[in-house]
Amino acid sequence: MTTHNSVYVGLGSNLDNPIDQVKQALLALNTIPTTVLLKHSALYRSKPLGPKNQPDYINALAVLTTELAPLTLLNELQAIENKQGRVRTAQRWGPRTLDLDMLLYGNKQLHTPQLTLPHPGLYDRAFVLYPLYECAPDLVLPNGLKAYDLIQRCSVMESVELLIVVF
Repeated sequence: MTTHNSVYVGLGSNLDNPIDQVKQALLALNTIPTTVLLKHSALYRSKPLGPKNQPDYINALAVLTTELAPLTLLNELQAIENKQGRVRTAQRWGPRTLDLDMLLYGNKQLHTPQLTLPHPGLYDRAFVLYPLYECAPDLVLPNGLKAYDLIQRCSVMESVELLIVVF
């Protein structure tokens, strides 16, 4: 019997036409073997988490169902990043063409050198929580809270802007 797992993936880009990068990535998610893109959020604009001398980010969230194991799915996500020009540097939170972060994989908890689930930034990043709330308002996170509860804790400085983009 095949198991289908619900997976939540955060998307972000701030280089090389970020809106198109995110749109292209959403299409690419549907090409991953035994994986289906169920829905995605609108696009959001946010300030960079790291160095401030870089462009704002465009963020979104995708809800997938997959038969792939977490690390296999991670490899597929990184292949999409690479195909869209992602260059990994030593600089943490630097500018990038595409960032695909596996936020949740069912209720699996995992701590490996390659992947931590749930994603360590899940509970405190407005640019993740707003699109998560949009896609899954009733989802109870592994910490027992919903995205809406966590949004209330976010700093006003972490504002996100909803973009009206047709696609």
